[in-house]
Amino acid sequence: MKNTIESAIVLGLALGFPAVAIAGPETPMAEAPASNPGDWCSWYGNKPGILYKNKENPYIQEFQIEGRFQYQAGYVDGENIGGDDFNETYDEYRRVRLGVKAKFLQYFGVKYQVNLVNDERNVSGGGELDWGYDSIDEAYISFDLGKALGNTGLDELNLVYGRQKFVFGTESHTSSTKLLTIERSALANKVFGSFRSTGLTLEAVKGPLSFAASLYSSTTDGVDNEEFNGWQDSYSVLLNVGYQVNDQLLVRGDFTYNDAEPTNEDSVMDYQWALGVGAEYDAGPWGLTADIIYGNNGDGDFTANKNRQGSFYGMQITPWYWLIDKKLQLVGQYQYQGSSEDEGVRINSRYGRADGSFGINSGRGDSHHSLYTGLNYYLCGHSAKIQAGIEYQTMDAPGGDFNTLTYLVGFRTYF
Repeated sequence: MKNTIESAIVLGLALGFPAVAIAGPETPMAEAPASNPGDWCSWYGNKPGILYKNKENPYIQEFQIEGRFQYQAGYVDGENIGGDDFNETYDEYRRVRLGVKAKFLQYFGVKYQVNLVNDERNVSGGGELDWGYDSIDEAYISFDLGKALGNTGLDELNLVYGRQKFVFGTESHTSSTKLLTIERSALANKVFGSFRSTGLTLEAVKGPLSFAASLYSSTTDGVDNEEFNGWQDSYSVLLNVGYQVNDQLLVRGDFTYNDAEPTNEDSVMDYQWALGVGAEYDAGPWGLTADIIYGNNGDGDFTANKNRQGSFYGMQITPWYWLIDKKLQLVGQYQYQGSSEDEGVRINSRYGRADGSFGINSGRGDSHHSLYTGLNYYLCGHSAKIQAGIEYQTMDAPGGDFNTLTYLVGFRTYF
């Protein structure tokens, strides 16, 4: 494992530090500005990927490249439903992405980003590590409707169509490059799901208020629409509202409804609907984020397994504190999720259920608590950082309780 870790760090530096691009449009959870006044950090953390920018050019106004490299390793020590101890060690190339963004013809924008690694060594049953093109992460075109219409009374009004990231909850509104924990909570991953589906989104901003309404295809057909979902099946809707109360506090609400019936047709989502409210608070030396989420897994049309139907609910709170300003950060997280049925919620695949032989009911149960604490060391703000954390979690499952203690370390860089 030592050689793997060393090669990962070398590859990360090779991809990250010489590159010229910028991060995607996701909202940061708690922005950490560049902490090193040296030339490399000032350059690397200041949008070096903008290769061309000229608002007066009638054809191409801006062109940039972007990418990210994320590597992590973990050790899991747990006790299964039968009371037997288990442990395992993992390492993983979590994300390697490269993409381009451009603005053109005064009204249009485009983004195209691909995944360059497929690391399946840690999935149940084991797999291989494959480098090279794997899949499209996001690919969409946008249109500045507000600029085209003129005086709309709004600060921003945009239409977006294509393969887009599904955002629900504070943690998914935050890019993986700016997460304060190494992994999102299990509750966040349940509603967020890392969904990438063809969708049409209308975005609007007026002062402190922001709004987005999206219509997504529910098709998961891997034969005809492997990268871009068609519209031959059903759909899901997503509504996002945010309000910037002041410089310190942002509150938001999210709602999604899935019209598909997974037992009868394709469906990207495995639940019927969910409603969430969240907040981000930044007081300078400390801050926190929080979410409360309630939803429904659906009935027999969604899954024939009654134990996985019914309602689910949960909350997360993630406080943080600067031990050394903009350099060393202490982070904690408490998360709870529960359900009305015996298997309505599930723990994360990383890494509590990565090995299917642990005897933990595939990570499913009806009451899940997790507690995370960690340190983030910023080499150059979020552009280059090292994260380390410990997570304890316990789950009530139909056959009994199980628990895990996971030690994690990760290197994150983006450009």
